[in-house]
Amino acid sequence: MERARRALHLAQDDEADALLSRSPLAALVGMLLDQQIPMEWAFTGPCTIARRMGGDDLDARAVAAYDPEAFAALLSEKPAVHRYPGSMAGRVQQLCRHLVEHYDGDAEAVWRDAGSGAELLRRLQDLPGFGKQKAQIFLALLGKQFGVRPTGWREAAGAYGEEGSHRSVADITGPESLEKVRAYKKEMKRAAKKATG
Repeated sequence: MERARRALHLAQDDEADALLSRSPLAALVGMLLDQQIPMEWAFTGPCTIARRMGGDDLDARAVAAYDPEAFAALLSEKPAVHRYPGSMAGRVQQLCRHLVEHYDGDAEAVWRDAGSGAELLRRLQDLPGFGKQKAQIFLALLGKQFGVRPTGWREAAGAYGEEGSHRSVADITGPESLEKVRAYKKEMKRAAKKATG
């Protein structure tokens, strides 16, 4: 099946976005890092890690085999890859170990032959650091921007799979849609705050 692969605009940085667009592992690691920090910071992370490891892409085997203390130090260098570089270094290595163990280090194999949206969601949820919401957002990103559309992918992605929505990174294609997603998230936070009184 021919897949329409779109250039991603999640890091809002040309080099980082180019890596996310061509590297399934970089996209997964960016999604993993996307919590408790601004999205652009998270999705610039894979490029920063690759550069600090002396390459222009991430390699699951190399990351998995890296000395954990040295890898944590690599993510902690200024500017840090994440607000919590030590714990996120551990998570990135866990993710890469899982990919080596279950997918021979090939991140794209997670979705390449998934027979249905439900199966793909299950595979994503099996990844270390991917809860249901993160898995659904990434599934929506795969469907909307990478053309990975097994039967039932929109349903499996839940609200994130809706066409024309601006809920998550799956919907960001440039500065205008980024602002719409930001506005949506701000509104959700405001509503949640109001609900808790």
